[in-house]
Amino acid sequence: MDVDSRLLRSFLAVAEEGSLVRAAERVYVSQPALTKQIRQLESRLGVRLFDRSRTGMALTDAGRELARRAPDVLAAWDDALRAARAAGRRAARVLRVGFVASAANEATPGIVAEFARRRPGWRAELRQAAWTDPSAGLADGEVDAALLRLPFPGQDALRCEVLFSEERWVALPSTHRLAERAEIAFRELWDEPFVAAPPETGAWRDHWLAAGEREGRPVRIGAVTEQPDDWLSAIASGYGVALAPASAARFYARPGVVYRPVTGVGPTRVAVAWAPADDRNPVVRDFVRCCLDLARTP
Repeated sequence: MDVDSRLLRSFLAVAEEGSLVRAAERVYVSQPALTKQIRQLESRLGVRLFDRSRTGMALTDAGRELARRAPDVLAAWDDALRAARAAGRRAARVLRVGFVASAANEATPGIVAEFARRRPGWRAELRQAAWTDPSAGLADGEVDAALLRLPFPGQDALRCEVLFSEERWVALPSTHRLAERAEIAFRELWDEPFVAAPPETGAWRDHWLAAGEREGRPVRIGAVTEQPDDWLSAIASGYGVALAPASAARFYARPGVVYRPVTGVGPTRVAVAWAPADDRNPVVRDFVRCCLDLARTP
């Protein structure tokens, strides 16, 4: 009998969280989809894995046994996949680099060129990820390194070196009542609807909503988007405002959207990230060094 590794990951998330709601956010799926996955796994195994109640999801004896063994199974599978993918890329002399949105801004072309200089015959292949994957494929072994905005889910399991910080600004519809301001206090935006990333992106979404910098005021969500183009369209259409890196004014200029500096919120940080398994990988180390040398150059 074959069991999809995705079903095991969903099962472990529910087992560890004890809640379908929290587990759904952790594995980036909706609650109904997660419920369906758990039922599918139970059907394939022919056993009940959870006792369901209003207070949460409690493991049965069968569920506890699976929860004890499944992490080792998944870890071995992940290591095998990562090793196979990495071996294929090494053979092709390709370093795959994931990124979200504008990556390392203007430093990115220089980083790629410097990597090619240090590693003749190699090339850095950049791959943009949707906001539903804030690790840009690094957590799943789809890429060898990534240029990311901190914080993101799963960050503690990876290596991260901060390259630089930049201010967070606000993106507004050009018709917004505050659009003519030279600078806007964040508290003036607390009651505005925000265009947000999907809930399953967790800490990454919270950072761009400045959820911890509102003195307890709840966030109003006007629209949810996964890609920069959809994000810009939602703002231009008046569905909400959004915090953004200051560099978004350069990289994502669009008619109908204006960017303004914001006071009262902390900066955003950009980092290069890689898997601990690649700590001694000379190619990954060279790429990280390129990032550190160039992104921090004034």
